[in-house]
Amino acid sequence: MSDNHLPRDLTLYLLARFALVGVIGGGLLLANVPLLVALLIGLLVGLPLGMLLFRSLNARVTAGLARRNEKRARARAELRSQLRGDRVDGAA
Repeated sequence: MSDNHLPRDLTLYLLARFALVGVIGGGLLLANVPLLVALLIGLLVGLPLGMLLFRSLNARVTAGLARRNEKRARARAELRSQLRGDRVDGAA
């Protein structure tokens, strides 16, 4: 997988988590639970449940973020090296 999939995976993961909270909250609303209480319970139950149900999607998002952070760290180290004048690229 390439980093091109990170925005898509992140969007899918967020939408799936919101949908889960909505389903739980909607189910509680059908059971005549007040709206605010249903949303709070949906959040409290949906967040850990989403981590279990969407484990593979969470792993893809985490791996994509790790790859992006590694690239940024390498680019930052290269820039610092260039600013210090440590880099030998044949032009100097």
